Amino acid sequence: MDASSVSMELSGSTTSNHTLNSTGGGSWEISDKAKLCRFLCYGSEGDLYSTRENGRIRVENTGALQSMLEEKRGAEVLEEIKRFAQDGRAVRLEPSIFALALCSQNPDVNTKQAAFKALKDVCREPAHLFSFIKYKKELKEHMKCGIWGRALRRALSDWYNEQDAMSLAAAVTKCKQREGWSHQDLLRLSHTKPARDAIALISKYVTKGWKEVQVAHENKENAEEVIRVLSYLEVVEKVKHSRDETEVVTLIEEHKLEREQLLTEHLKYKQVWSALLKEMPLHSVVKMLGRLTVLELGSSDTQFLCDRIQSETALKQAKIHPFSILLATENYKKGQGYQGKPKWEADRNILKAMDSAFYKSFMNVEPVGKCFVVAVDMSGSPNSIVPGTSISTAAAAAAIAMIFARTEADTHVLVYSEEAMVPFSISADMTLKEATDELAKFQSESRDCSVPIQWATENRKAVDVFVTLSNNPLWMLTASPVESLKKHRETSGANSKLVMCDLTNIGISIGDTEDRGLLTISGFDLGAFSVIRNLAQDLI
Repeated sequence: MDASSVSMELSGSTTSNHTLNSTGGGSWEISDKAKLCRFLCYGSEGDLYSTRENGRIRVENTGALQSMLEEKRGAEVLEEIKRFAQDGRAVRLEPSIFALALCSQNPDVNTKQAAFKALKDVCREPAHLFSFIKYKKELKEHMKCGIWGRALRRALSDWYNEQDAMSLAAAVTKCKQREGWSHQDLLRLSHTKPARDAIALISKYVTKGWKEVQVAHENKENAEEVIRVLSYLEVVEKVKHSRDETEVVTLIEEHKLEREQLLTEHLKYKQVWSALLKEMPLHSVVKMLGRLTVLELGSSDTQFLCDRIQSETALKQAKIHPFSILLATENYKKGQGYQGKPKWEADRNILKAMDSAFYKSFMNVEPVGKCFVVAVDMSGSPNSIVPGTSISTAAAAAAIAMIFARTEADTHVLVYSEEAMVPFSISADMTLKEATDELAKFQSESRDCSVPIQWATENRKAVDVFVTLSNNPLWMLTASPVESLKKHRETSGANSKLVMCDLTNIGISIGDTEDRGLLTISGFDLGAFSVIRNLAQDLI
């Protein structure tokens, strides 16, 4: 899954993955299924979600998954894999693809067959398919088993044959190869026999090239579907060999070609970008604001860009989360790309449009319908930056609190102060800057993540999820957060959970790994919202 396009809606089963501990008191044991779901969500079976890249997924880190497979629970595993891949629950899709590859190597015939059957549901894009084959190859070395058996060849053949021909033609020309594999490799090694003439045409194009396709279909009476694919591929080939800016622009506009189908040389032209912007996904647009500014687009193009960024229809269609807008805005304000290149001066009109889009995009956040307490600790430097972003920890905390306050009807925002927890009101017309400035005024030395739980217990508020946000990584515990949480569960009757967010990204979990209701988030990104949603809905 692209981390910048998180789904706001989680459908499917919301059956709880926890069981009550024999000790009582509302403490949950962490079942193998819960560990599996954590792995599918964010790539780890543990209670720590880190925004840092966790590196290559290893089979040694899938203990619960393997235990379930050994217990012949392959059908249950595959059901969860499909749910996380399809319902927008996963922060990253790679863990689901790895888990699917592991299931496809399982000795149990039913599990193996079901895994290959699920391939088209989990790996919906060529990049996913290439990742699946990469993991299959890695697992071959670990498990000492083959790759290219009849089952895999049939699954890959079905993947290509069951695609819509025009969609497949676009896919193979946008993503030709990844992870050391290409479509040519997969079609050759799977011995795919095309089920339709249009698929046969695409297969020949991939394996033999455009000239072979032209010869094969020259002076031949072709079906309507074949004619459409032929015409499309002819356009793709034409743009690949064109150095005429006007012609390239015309081809983009008439056939809705995308950036990945163009040459690097084409992307130097302003008019090419003007044409691309008309159909480019909004997620991509907001990520490329710096590059677009460097091109010095004309006033009409800039106005079109601004109108699209803040269009409620476009925002709703793209399901862009407000935190995505904030991340892109702060990166754009910085005025330079990775390692300082390229550099630009942020356009005021674009910044104004992004600010408008931030508030409008709140409509895309689907409420969980739970009671939240968001407790903010600003005892560290308010100017410190959330690692991996350009956002200050104070602004990030304010934005997170604002998102919960404006999308979840039953939300209490608290701030750590010198005396006690102080309720913090976020009104409907409060701007992010105002909220950030107000939060920065509060200072405290307590930094005790159990205090918000004690506040809720004392005030008789049944809270489903406590979210603590801190820019100081050193928690000072006067009481065990686990015991405080158990007490709140007992007195309130709520299935309370605690998420401890360290905005400085130190990556140390202080949760009790035997209680499934506790999670630690190291740093903060768009995926962190999915993690919190999943925990709130008993999905991990």
